[in-house]
Amino acid sequence: MQLVDMFQAVWNDSGLATLWQAVSPWLALDERQLIFVIATPFFIGVFLWEYLKIRHDPVRVDTRESVRNFMLGAGYQTTELLFAGLISFPVFALAYHHRWLDIPLNAATALLLWVLTDFCFYWYHRSSHRVRWFWAAHVTHHSSERMNFSTAMRQNATNIFNGGWLFYVPLALIGFNPVWIGVCYALSLVYQFFIHTTLVGRLHPAIEFIFNTPSHHRVHHGRNPDYIDTNYGGVFIVFDRLFGTFTAERDDLPVEYGITRPVYSNNLLVNWCHEYVDMFRDMARRGPLGQRLKHLWKPPEWQREEASMPTSAAAEPGGSDA
Repeated sequence: MQLVDMFQAVWNDSGLATLWQAVSPWLALDERQLIFVIATPFFIGVFLWEYLKIRHDPVRVDTRESVRNFMLGAGYQTTELLFAGLISFPVFALAYHHRWLDIPLNAATALLLWVLTDFCFYWYHRSSHRVRWFWAAHVTHHSSERMNFSTAMRQNATNIFNGGWLFYVPLALIGFNPVWIGVCYALSLVYQFFIHTTLVGRLHPAIEFIFNTPSHHRVHHGRNPDYIDTNYGGVFIVFDRLFGTFTAERDDLPVEYGITRPVYSNNLLVNWCHEYVDMFRDMARRGPLGQRLKHLWKPPEWQREEASMPTSAAAEPGGSDA
């Protein structure tokens, strides 16, 4: 304990403690980021375990792609760390300031928040497949043609600018503390890391009925016509069952991973931005402004009826993110 006190004294005497207190909220170094920092070594360890089992199967893993997947994830975490405090936190703080209820934190409300966070994730995730603006960020997660734990790390550095976090703001307006919303969100993503694998088959039927599992999530990553744009749940699969978007994995229909218009590039910027480029290129084509703007909120595969429209406008349907 004395050693800890000595460390603390050194830190306090350095003069940086006050500066850090001012800077850290802007950097968004909150519980959410702390959870990701703690979880990352476990993610790497679990992937290495999986890699040793499938390393000789190029259909399931590619070493260079796996390294790139972790680099894509690092870019996502960097922009979240730097800009969440400037972009999303003020909105959550404003909503919480005008909250309708004062909700205490206890076991019951924590469980309720956990379920509601996943409910918000379902609609965010569904929109990320059916609204082209959101798909432009989410497509990075789906563009790999392999399914392994490193695929979970394929994230887009533009997520914080894309606005998907707005789906969770109503929880703060209701009265849930934004910090705990962030904790539930982070733990949900930690859970979802472990369902990105081909090594785990179907689990007990009761688990498969309630929770999102590797089997359900393999379907979600499929570009097969029978699988695409289904199984949007994060932790729970019950919302897909309720809203008609559930599809079970079939033994007679192997999952074909990836997107319908593949992008083969090692460039991180290309992986992050290619769909934005295609979307804005389609918007720039001549036509009524209202029709051009529809490319922002229509499904990714939507096209204007002009005969001159290029095939780039036929962006892949959403499913094939989180």
